[in-house]
Amino acid sequence: MYFGTDNPPATKVSSGQTGTSLTRSGLSDNTTYYWKVVAKDNHGGSTSGQVWRYTTASDFVCGTSTVEYGGKTYNTVQIGTQCWFKENLDVGTMITGTSEQTNNSTIEKYCYDNNTANCNVYGGFYQWNEAMQYSTTSGTQGVCSAGWHIPTHTELSTLRATVYNDGNALKAVGQGTGGGAGTNTSGFSALLSGHRNGDGSFGNGGYGTFFWSSTENYPYAYDLSL
Repeated sequence: MYFGTDNPPATKVSSGQTGTSLTRSGLSDNTTYYWKVVAKDNHGGSTSGQVWRYTTASDFVCGTSTVEYGGKTYNTVQIGTQCWFKENLDVGTMITGTSEQTNNSTIEKYCYDNNTANCNVYGGFYQWNEAMQYSTTSGTQGVCSAGWHIPTHTELSTLRATVYNDGNALKAVGQGTGGGAGTNTSGFSALLSGHRNGDGSFGNGGYGTFFWSSTENYPYAYDLSL
């Protein structure tokens, strides 16, 4: 019996087997596995069977399951029909605010006030092209982990509609004051992390934040602001 993720499978996992079944454990979610049987008779003859395959299912449950990416754990939250990360993405190598993010082999991020500790709290800041990994296709994966993507303008609009355009429902408790105080009734847990200015400085920390969409609105892109 040969089994594995290669097609055809090259790893022999059972030899001299007389039974008609074989149990495999420790398989990965959402992964295609291949297997084939080489049958042998009592006279030294053998025949290789065809290659078969199946894809494992996922045990992911939005709102309960977490995502491991770039050495960090992200919680998830179900809001209406959508599944979101509860934390801002923080992946890549920090560069200073006065430097431009470029199309190279490294994901680059900014940290508020050029302080890495702020990335741990607020996540990384990304220019649109860097977040998109230099694609202009709406809904592209960009800097996200596998199976996730930068939200489209339509998806952000759906999020707004689901919370009845109540920005406070998207903000974490303790974010904002007075009539703009967060209630986090959605569980989205947004932080008012501020932004990077065009001159490379940082501002608006504690007062506002912007979430890129992957839908271009030349020369910029649509975003959700709180």
